[in-house]
Amino acid sequence: MAVKVDKEKCIGCGACVDTCPVSALEMNGDKVQVDEGTCIDCGACVGVCPVEALSL
Repeated sequence: MAVKVDKEKCIGCGACVDTCPVSALEMNGDKVQVDEGTCIDCGACVGVCPVEALSL
């Protein structure tokens, strides 16, 4: 189970991308995209999102 992104809340700041320890997040246009096969469900990205667009 990978982290979920609420595309309506995501502002494309990239804070989560820089925080991910396994590089499972990347910017796709102006929104973040999750590589579900790489995500390890650590939650590091969830805590840094300023608009609470990420959840486990």
